[in-house]
Formats: sequence, C-alpha cells, structure tokens
Amino acid sequence: MVADGIYYALAMTAGGGLVSYLSHPLYGVPLYLAAAFCLCFFRDPERAIPAGPVAVSPADGKIIGAGNAGNGLTRICIFMNVFDVHVNRSPIAGRITNVSYQRGRFLVASRAEAAGQNERNSVTVEGGGTRVMFTQIAGLIARRIVFTKKPGEAVAKGERVGLIKFGSRVDVFLGPEWEIEVREGERVKAGSSVLARLCEQATARRRDGPAESARTSDRPELA
Repeated sequence: MVADGIYYALAMTAGGGLVSYLSHPLYGVPLYLAAAFCLCFFRDPERAIPAGPVAVSPADGKIIGAGNAGNGLTRICIFMNVFDVHVNRSPIAGRITNVSYQRGRFLVASRAEAAGQNERNSVTVEGGGTRVMFTQIAGLIARRIVFTKKPGEAVAKGERVGLIKFGSRVDVFLGPEWEIEVREGERVKAGSSVLARLCEQATARRRDGPAESARTSDRPELA
C-alpha cells in the first residue's frame, strides 16, 4: 500500500464519521466508500520480475498503441484506468540519465494528442548497452505525477520509481535492438509483463564488452 492511500482513507473515514455524527449515519456512507476506493487505488502488490535481457512494463493497464515512433524507435502506449495499480516501475536495470518534466493540458489520456499536449514526465534509463525512455502522462482525472528518483541514480529492473494519481498513461520508447513481444489490446502488469526482448545481436554486443557497446552511442537521443 502506498502511504498516500492510507492518509486519504483515514481523512475520508474521519470526515464520514463526523458527517454521520452531526447529521444522519447514512450521510457519511459516500465518504466511507471514497475511503475504500483510495485503499484500492493505492495498492502496491509485489511482483515477480522476469530475468534475462528483457524490458518489463512500467505500468499496469491496457496497450492502446504499439508502433513506429520515428528514428528507428517503437512506442508502446499503456493506458491505466482508475481501477489499475498506478505504481510505476523501471523497464530495465541501469542508471537514470535524464528526467524532464513538462507542464501541459489534461486531456483524456487515451487520446493520441495527449502524448504531446498533456502534462508529463519523461525519464531515460541506460544500462546493459541499451537505452529506454518512458513518459508518465497525466490524464483527465490524474492531476499529479510522482517520480521518486533523480538523474544519476541506479535502478533495478522492475524497481518502483513513482506513480500517477488516478487515470493516466505511460508511453515506452524502445530502440531497434528490441524485439517487441506485446500487441495492441493486451493487458500488462508493471514489473512482471515483458514488453520486449533484446535481439541476439544486441545481446552479443553486451557480452563483448564496452568496445562493442559503445556503438550504441550513435543512436538518436530519446529525450
């Protein structure tokens, strides 16, 4: 359970109790239901993180898009409704090289234009000779993006890195060295669902060491 959920639930329960005491017991029921919703929304279950050269989903939700994003990149869009777990996790192990927060609008997160117009936080993680960027995108109801890490920090694959409060979306950008293993319409879970697997050539470069891995620096910047 994320601590925020406990605080919200306690406040709403106290409010419901006060309303029931001052008026009628039934009048406090909506606040009790809201407290129960907060406990459900802010749940944070443990996940089994798959081993091997794979990129895992940074969010729970439904894949609403998976396709070419230009410059050899593939974008996977994951939409989270209010009933999904909203804790976000790192797709790969590595070091955070960039965090960029941009204010914007609060369109429905499933709309295509939300990626470029909504408030968002873009994060780049580099490790194992590859680089993955993911973007936390606020939605119509979601008005706060939380990211708990800083540039330069190391993260493990599937490690918790933040959350988006209420309905929202996360986009993942993967380079040509990744073989995509999910399709539009699938549901995924943060930290445990595999989005992509490193191609054999990329895996070989990782084994060969820094001299070969350095060639990845010729790829276009993601952020």
